[in-house]
Amino acid sequence: MFFSGDPTTRKRVDLGGRSSKERDRQKLLEQTRLERNRRLYLRKQNHAAIKIQKCFRGKKAMEIEHSKVREQFFATYGRHIQNVNRQCFGPQSAFFRQLFFFFNARNVSDISVLVETCRLMKHFVQESGDVVGLFAGIDYSSKRALVDFRVKKFAFACIQAVHQNRKELKDQLFVTPEESNTPPTLLLEAVVFLIDSRLPWTCKVVSYLLERNVFTLLRELIVTGKESMEIHNSYGRISSLERVLTLIIPHIGQKPCICPNIDPRWSFFSQILTIPFLWHLFPYIKEVFATGRTSQHYIHQMALCVQNHANVLPHEVSMELPGYACLLGNILETAGVALSQPDCSFEMGVDLAAITTFLLKALPPIKSSRESSMVSDDDMTAGDEVMEPVINRDLEKQITSAIDSRFLLQLTNVLFSGFHLLRGPHDEGPGDKEVAAVGAACAFLHVAFNTLPLECIMTVLAYRTELVQLLWHYMKRCHEIRKWPFLPYLSGDAPGWLLPLAVFCPVYKHMLTIVDNEEFYEQEKPLSLKDIRHLIVILREALWHLLWLNPTSHPNVGKSVSSPPPANKMLPAEAIQHRVSTVASEVLSQLQDWNNRREFVPPSDFHADGVNDFFISQATIDGTRANEILKQAPFLVPFTSRAKIFQSQLASVRQRHGSHGVFTRSRFRIRRDHILEDAYSQMSTMSEEDLRGAIRVTFVNELGVEEAGIDGGGIFKDFMENITRAAFDVQYGLFKETSDHLLYPNPGSGMIHEQHLQFFHFLGILLAKAMFEGILVDIPFATFFLSKLKQK
Repeated sequence: MFFSGDPTTRKRVDLGGRSSKERDRQKLLEQTRLERNRRLYLRKQNHAAIKIQKCFRGKKAMEIEHSKVREQFFATYGRHIQNVNRQCFGPQSAFFRQLFFFFNARNVSDISVLVETCRLMKHFVQESGDVVGLFAGIDYSSKRALVDFRVKKFAFACIQAVHQNRKELKDQLFVTPEESNTPPTLLLEAVVFLIDSRLPWTCKVVSYLLERNVFTLLRELIVTGKESMEIHNSYGRISSLERVLTLIIPHIGQKPCICPNIDPRWSFFSQILTIPFLWHLFPYIKEVFATGRTSQHYIHQMALCVQNHANVLPHEVSMELPGYACLLGNILETAGVALSQPDCSFEMGVDLAAITTFLLKALPPIKSSRESSMVSDDDMTAGDEVMEPVINRDLEKQITSAIDSRFLLQLTNVLFSGFHLLRGPHDEGPGDKEVAAVGAACAFLHVAFNTLPLECIMTVLAYRTELVQLLWHYMKRCHEIRKWPFLPYLSGDAPGWLLPLAVFCPVYKHMLTIVDNEEFYEQEKPLSLKDIRHLIVILREALWHLLWLNPTSHPNVGKSVSSPPPANKMLPAEAIQHRVSTVASEVLSQLQDWNNRREFVPPSDFHADGVNDFFISQATIDGTRANEILKQAPFLVPFTSRAKIFQSQLASVRQRHGSHGVFTRSRFRIRRDHILEDAYSQMSTMSEEDLRGAIRVTFVNELGVEEAGIDGGGIFKDFMENITRAAFDVQYGLFKETSDHLLYPNPGSGMIHEQHLQFFHFLGILLAKAMFEGILVDIPFATFFLSKLKQK
């Protein structure tokens, strides 16, 4: 730029620090990049257009070629294949080569040709009884490859033809061959002929069908057909669709089958066993699946998916019929028969327990019939922001009916049949097989306790099986050697005793509520008194570990599942810890009650070893962990320590309220010969705060004269002793006594005192006042009445 002579002209300065040349360079590079991208987009667009044109032209050319071959086929064999004879099925004929070239499952004429071909094949086979000779001629071995290929294509074309036209043929899909010769029946019966287990090509044909997801096609046929199906009552007759499944299902996995393993997503258990109420549609397949080794093969395949955390279930038929619940119902309905087979193996029991655990875990809790009847329609709709998933009632019934006493007994027998209750003195602990059995049984039963109504299974486990004894000996040996094996159903940091206790405690608690004194003390059922002492130690240590040493927050144990189960077979350890802490507390409390009736262990056996001065100081504070332990499991704390904690709490209350002058002094005139009536009339109207204050009593004798003396506390104690003696005297009518002279409320007290309920409430106030003031009142209550007071 040259000087023009104008002094006002100034040089432009870029505050960004770049010269104009640099700006022009960046702009040029950006324009070049955009132009390059535009040319690339045009090339892709042209390439796609050429590809579409080629595909379209190729498709048109293929359609033209198909039409030519089809017309040539019709000219040779006739439009209704009236010119076809037995030789046309042989390897030298071009009949199948041309048919498979132009066949289209959507073309009506092609379907008609295929149906007539199936009809002719059936006729020729019935005449000669030789399927292999029909397709291979005299020598099958020399033409094996060609014959196998044609048979595979033929079988798949028949299934594909029915599948493509399933909506139009839905009323004919479940028809038996004895009832009708409809097109789907002829097509499916042809498949039945071609996959007979006695034929040399069966394995190759089934493999070919599996590679093309035949179970997915058959599933869609079943779902479509059952919508318009009327239940057939043809005894002893099965539909052609059921016959096809009956031949394929037991073939896979059985010797000498060489069919390759397919993707579990397209397998029988994923596609077929998830159909709702499958066995109602196909009762004969139920027998085939349950007997022999068929169910063991498929259950093992399902267990592998569970172990690999694979979710292979298809989309649900409906929200009320989720696939995982239908799979569970169908498996359980045949499990009883499968477990009763002589060749049922231990591995089968473990696999079955793993699968049912995985599927039950995803199932919403099933209420008992009594609980369901107590829920009104208003309760179901009002105040629930998140609606829980609802499982079909019939499906719930299928599941609960299958887990019956027979199933539970068979499962425990299969899992524990090789283990004995009596062990030698040098036993080093449970082996791997026993650990697997305990883990499988406990995981299944724990999930069952959370899902199914307990009345359906608890009594069976307690009295029809040896589960309590088996679990007890397992836990006892592990505790003696101080080594609890790892159970694969829980995370690695969960203690090994957690899952066995989660199952043992509920069942043992159920047994304790039923046994009487003779069974418990004399016959020593369900466990010996020596074993119970050992059990108390195990439960005490476990409970102290869960509540004090390794506490967890209370998880939300409720389940809300609206989709297939997650790909995770682990059970939530925190939920199990919460359950064990609750049930173990209840069992120890019950055992303490039994020990109070007739002592068989020292009371100190219930006391935790870690109760020290720090614990006692924490227990006096509301909301602390020690305070919660005192409420949930008071037996862990010695009585002297509990009394000390109680006195400390009372002292803090007196100090806190006394410093504010809240308490007031109340004075009462009490006649000795009407002590209860006078006390009730004067004290029953007092507030809680007034009752905590000092109470001064003046006695009036029979002549109406006040007795001399100032109440400094001693007269009040005398008053408490006299009023409790009068109120709890059986002559007064409020209480009766047992043969052991133990008191309990008189059921007929209302006939003696009109205000008997108010008197009972007042007596509760008096006892509370005595405890607040530290006055010892010796009242021998009956054991059953004390249990009622403790809400047991």
